[in-house]
Amino acid sequence: MGVYLRHSSSLEHDPTERLAEHPDTPERIVAIEREMASLDWLGFEVLDAPVVTDAALERVHSAKHVEAIRKLGTAGGGPIDEDTLVGEQSFRAALHAAGGACEMVAGLLEGEDRVGFSGLRPAGHHAERDRAMGFCLFNNVAIAADCALTEHGLERVFVLDWDVHHGNGTAEIFRRRPDVLFASIHQTGIYPGTGLLTDTGSGRGEGYTINLPVYAGSEGALWQSLLEWVIVPAALDFQPQLILISAGFDAHRLDPIGGCMLETADFAQMACQIRDLAAKLAAPVGGVLEGGYNLTAVADGVIAMLTALSGAGEAESIAPDPILTGRAAAQIGQYWQL
Repeated sequence: MGVYLRHSSSLEHDPTERLAEHPDTPERIVAIEREMASLDWLGFEVLDAPVVTDAALERVHSAKHVEAIRKLGTAGGGPIDEDTLVGEQSFRAALHAAGGACEMVAGLLEGEDRVGFSGLRPAGHHAERDRAMGFCLFNNVAIAADCALTEHGLERVFVLDWDVHHGNGTAEIFRRRPDVLFASIHQTGIYPGTGLLTDTGSGRGEGYTINLPVYAGSEGALWQSLLEWVIVPAALDFQPQLILISAGFDAHRLDPIGGCMLETADFAQMACQIRDLAAKLAAPVGGVLEGGYNLTAVADGVIAMLTALSGAGEAESIAPDPILTGRAAAQIGQYWQL
């Protein structure tokens, strides 16, 4: 059983109206939905995403931040920074993107669905409490995780971010909280420049942030190794009741922004590992679309992920990377049984 959230407003947010070469185009959604439709949506129930409630939005973002995005859109739009551009319909699209993630969580926790995907834009994992950045206006996955905890009574949520860029916004929102385990595999030396291995959270949240930076040119075997030998054991120790994936596909070798060399099959393998983790925990799993700017790669990546989460394929064990996996395990093993 699976649920897929979408909304036409995702096509109305278009940074290319202000910057022609901007990589975050509505065609990303067109490509994903065209391929999903050709496969009868993999049997998923397809639902229109509602707008996020004010309460859910303002538990994660300040009212001042929300109002600033609304006003900018109402005024006709404009730049927040050189990469983050708002149009007249961007605020509406962002409300549906956050609402879709929350509605997906509701379906996973209140119904029979065990797998879900919120395939909307703009993405969210760079957005901090008071700041939009990195193409992101509101932090969709963080809002969804908070909804699971606040509105559905969960005690522990695990968020895995495999976008090529560090999910700095999600990390900061949950930095001091022990009810969310946040783990990110990301390329070092690129935007936003955060996510050091030694940054493991603060205060009561120390140890609940796992940052695993990898080098440019890294291949899927390294990503799978870090997931298998560091992240999955830590998540098992944490015992989450829900797994959310910040599902970016810009680590694919075809992506024009990222510098890593993953293949579509690597995303399927990582999804198989998460599916097996979810089965051990008896926890549902949902993905929230983040980056991925090659149309073929992002569409194929979504299908590969959802097919694997739904039960196809077997997780293949990968030998630990002799340097990076060991170094990561030494750091994260201070907090979790690996």
